[in-house]
Amino acid sequence: MKRTALVTGASSGIGLATAAALAARGYRVIGTSRDPASIGHPPRGVEYLALDLSSDESIDAAAPLLSGVDILVNNAGESQSGPFEELPADALRRLFEVNVLGPVRLAQLALPGMRERGYGRVVMVGSMLASFPLAYRSSYVASKAAIKGFANAARHEYSPFGVWLTTVEPGSINTGISERRTKYVSGDSPHRADFERMLTALDRNEKAGIPAERVAATIVTAIEADKPRQRYAVGSNAPFVFALRRVAPVRLVEKITHRRHGLAR
Repeated sequence: MKRTALVTGASSGIGLATAAALAARGYRVIGTSRDPASIGHPPRGVEYLALDLSSDESIDAAAPLLSGVDILVNNAGESQSGPFEELPADALRRLFEVNVLGPVRLAQLALPGMRERGYGRVVMVGSMLASFPLAYRSSYVASKAAIKGFANAARHEYSPFGVWLTTVEPGSINTGISERRTKYVSGDSPHRADFERMLTALDRNEKAGIPAERVAATIVTAIEADKPRQRYAVGSNAPFVFALRRVAPVRLVEKITHRRHGLAR
């Protein structure tokens, strides 16, 4: 049977690489983008659908299509940085609409069909920062922790039906996302110096990060596993740092995370 996969945020980065990888393996692939016409060279075999995760109307319009999807890769999202006390309420609201509420709604629309057919995969593309929180990234960390929480709990509801939810947590990825990250900090902020040091280190780490294709390969591995694991982590020395997290004191792990991003804690 030719499975149908829907990959959100498939206009660039991880989403584009995942859509291309799945199409090359024979899946019917539907990629989403807020503006499909802006995609210069869409991958061969990928159909595109206009979708805005911040719009209930846009998501509801995709409901008939989602009912027939076998694989949902919730990849689309936004990156945000700023001191906790300076994050605007409207920016937080939008971040959670795009990174959490939109992906959750897509899964809610796709899961009944998967359950009825006895097969399904929902992959939440999270971030290793959900496991290793970083200063000035609180809103982004919280949004990625939220979708992981939905997947971790809901997988127990759906695995008896042959439907598996899992989270893929990338570390530093060279996708150019640093150029699109929204930043909120006032000119006279007492956090400004540390915030800028963190951003400089974050941008440096991302430029040296692994390519999107490696994350896509991990997503394909999760999709094609008979019983996908709860979490797959890739990049930023994931096997080592997760092993360290299990045995090292929390304070030491926090210190290592912050020093890697130019912050002494």
